Amino acid sequence: MSSPFARRPDARGEAAFRPALASDLELAAAVNAGHPAALDELLRRHQGRMYTICLRMTGNETDARDATQEAMLAVCRGLPRFDQRSAFSTWVYRVTTNACLDELRRRARRPVAHGSADDVAAASSTHQRAGGGATSSAGDDAVVARLTLDDALARLPNDFRAALVLRDLCELDYAEISQVLDIPPGTVRSRIARARAALARDLGNQTPPGDRPTKQP
Repeated sequence: MSSPFARRPDARGEAAFRPALASDLELAAAVNAGHPAALDELLRRHQGRMYTICLRMTGNETDARDATQEAMLAVCRGLPRFDQRSAFSTWVYRVTTNACLDELRRRARRPVAHGSADDVAAASSTHQRAGGGATSSAGDDAVVARLTLDDALARLPNDFRAALVLRDLCELDYAEISQVLDIPPGTVRSRIARARAALARDLGNQTPPGDRPTKQP
């Protein structure tokens, strides 16, 4: 495995650090040792997944961006306290999930109307009558289906939603989700099962979606 430190020393006689070759744990250590480029690389690697989690948790782009920013700040502030007892990605998921839950609590204190699947369906119908034609119907249906699922997710209790997003979106196993949420694995299983059952009822399915085989912890 290549070292993240270049063989050719820099002007001070020290090995030059190459963030792109470093593991997450090496980058975290490098940040704490004073390599700012290591922090840039860490955030670059994880920002996309952090935003995706926030989007599924909050249900809209504005809140997702706010939660992602808060999560990134929390990662920067918390790196000196990261103790490496879990994978770095697991720690990032924990920080991101907490940022989402904080954003949802703030949103509950300032209710804001967001677009719903009904809004998109109405717009799609208007487009069809105006001559949009069948070429866009498949895309419109996909948008409505996505928003319908997002609306159903938004109606789940926050703790159920967090467990389900970490399982089905991040593909974490139950032990990893237990670490992220700081709850027993049995509670993780219960929350996911109840979340899937609630989604199935909300979306009109007879049976909740099945689980994928769980990765070994």
